[in-house]
Amino acid sequence: MKIIDLEKAPEKDNPHNVLAKGLFDTDQVQVVHLELKPGESLKLHKTPMNVFFYVLEGTGIVVIGDEEETVSKDMLIDSPKAIPHLLRNESDSLFRFLVVKLKE
Repeated sequence: MKIIDLEKAPEKDNPHNVLAKGLFDTDQVQVVHLELKPGESLKLHKTPMNVFFYVLEGTGIVVIGDEEETVSKDMLIDSPKAIPHLLRNESDSLFRFLVVKLKE
């Protein structure tokens, strides 16, 4: 059995300059915990693989292609590969979510 403690997980450098911790990484899937403080945002970007986000805490904005939605705790958001996307925190509290990259 392998158990990963978020507090002990290594921080990952990222182009968004936000707190990101790698939780799991295999040939098939990668899981990263992201934390956006109030006012923080990911930069608009594309991924070469399908991705989904799972909201753990707070409320945020998700933009995928030309769609924009407010999301909150316990919501899962599908983000197809090669479509520009970003997440941002316009609230006054922490926005935490998992990014799950499905490697091909």
